Amino acid sequence: LFDPIFTNAAPLPFLVPRFQEPVISLEELPPIDVIVISHDHYDHLNKFTIDFFIRTKTRFLVPLGVSSHLIGWGVPQNRIIEHDWWDTTKISDVEFHCTPSQHFSGRLGPRGNKTLWASWSVVGEQQRIFFSGDSGYDIHFQDIGKRFGPFDVAFMESGQYNPIWYMSHMFPEEAVRGAIELNAKYIHPIHWGMFRLSTHDWFDPPLRIRSAAGDDISVLFPKIGQEVILSEFVPDVEPWWEKLKNSP
Repeated sequence: LFDPIFTNAAPLPFLVPRFQEPVISLEELPPIDVIVISHDHYDHLNKFTIDFFIRTKTRFLVPLGVSSHLIGWGVPQNRIIEHDWWDTTKISDVEFHCTPSQHFSGRLGPRGNKTLWASWSVVGEQQRIFFSGDSGYDIHFQDIGKRFGPFDVAFMESGQYNPIWYMSHMFPEEAVRGAIELNAKYIHPIHWGMFRLSTHDWFDPPLRIRSAAGDDISVLFPKIGQEVILSEFVPDVEPWWEKLKNSP
């Protein structure tokens, strides 16, 4: 699991409500071998969710400093591996590479930017995936693509954008450009459908992603909760989110 969150995205639940409930409960999940964390913001590192996995055998891969939160919540230290950018952990036959992103970190209180933020490049025997975490657009996508590409799919942050904070979040067009520079076969837009953290419409990111991608890269746009086997997936050309524009 990457940045799992099964509740709201703020220290006070009413501040950032979800658009919809999780499509599966924590109790319904199969055994989880690894949880990968990109950074410690509330919409990526969720104490309620982490608490559930304390009693399991799940291992945690995190950027530098993020272990301080997990240890404080009761996760055994021997199940946590911290990473600087370009560090690698191999579990079974899967390599987890901690790669750069352009963002910031910090939770409630004055101690901001004391922990590292990251993207992740996951290299298996047959497939490679990229997870952007939160990031503004910059040259790191080219660097990561040269080191670990081509990727079968790039999960690209493409929501919560605003000109005021353009350095730390990507506009949809930048997410497409980054996925192309990663040399990804598919772009899978993320970070747009769960919480309202900016001022754009809920359905603005998918519309702009589809437009920007054109014929340059294929877009992986499953419905929320839809299970996907990448080698068998046939993209649905119907913009399913259009039906939800006027939903309550």
